Amino acid sequence: MRFWTGVLALLVTACWLLPAQSSSKRASTARNKAAAPAPDPPPSSIEPSWKLSPEEKLTFDVEWRLIHAGTVVIESRASHAHMRIESAGLVSSLFKVNNAYSVDYDEHFCASSSLMDAREGKRHRETTVTYDGRQNRATVVERDLIKNAVIQSTETEIPSCVNDVLGALLHLRTLDLEPGQSAQLSMSDGRRSSSAKAEAQEREELTTPAGKFKAIRYEAHLLNGVVYTRKGRAFVWLSDDARRLPVQIRLRMQFPIGTVTLQLQKEEHL
Repeated sequence: MRFWTGVLALLVTACWLLPAQSSSKRASTARNKAAAPAPDPPPSSIEPSWKLSPEEKLTFDVEWRLIHAGTVVIESRASHAHMRIESAGLVSSLFKVNNAYSVDYDEHFCASSSLMDAREGKRHRETTVTYDGRQNRATVVERDLIKNAVIQSTETEIPSCVNDVLGALLHLRTLDLEPGQSAQLSMSDGRRSSSAKAEAQEREELTTPAGKFKAIRYEAHLLNGVVYTRKGRAFVWLSDDARRLPVQIRLRMQFPIGTVTLQLQKEEHL
């Protein structure tokens, strides 16, 4: 059920927080050789088009196998973000999940530290990550809070600025990418780091519990050994307006997980 720890995040989405499935490999050679669209504009021409609201709260419904599986709530600020994931209904009866994740940022959503408090079934674990951009190092300490014991303590090399899963979503919202364009995001969960491609694909119209939206669909190339070893595809729909709201997140995974969809239920400014 570490799958739930991933969905909680995505974004950000379901496999972006699957530390047990992480891979240290860079983008696969096969993907690099795949047919590519028209050349992307140089980084200098992709300017931020959106600024984070001082206090934004987004609530998402989680659907898995056509049933309501839980709720994800993300609160974002200029230098801090917090996410809570709670399972519901049948999923809770099988395996209850109540996880809280928080992260602090420097400029450009560069992660400086994060904390995951994970209550999953009978387990209760806490994972802290410290990102040191000056020393190009990330340190992870995972503790079993029931046994009061350190399970894992690791260090890994990182670039001077990396996005965690929430920071990557916020970063993507600042980029004015049109269909056919893409950008590379440096990502890390503290254990591994890699450059992941975010590709704008098509304009679509979606209906969610929060209403109807004109949106742009993006694919985040995180799976299949790029950042995570799980096989599948990850998509994010951002509203095609100045807010750039993440109105839907979808993971298409292989059996037994299948498809997981997060849809925006409510947008609040606190």
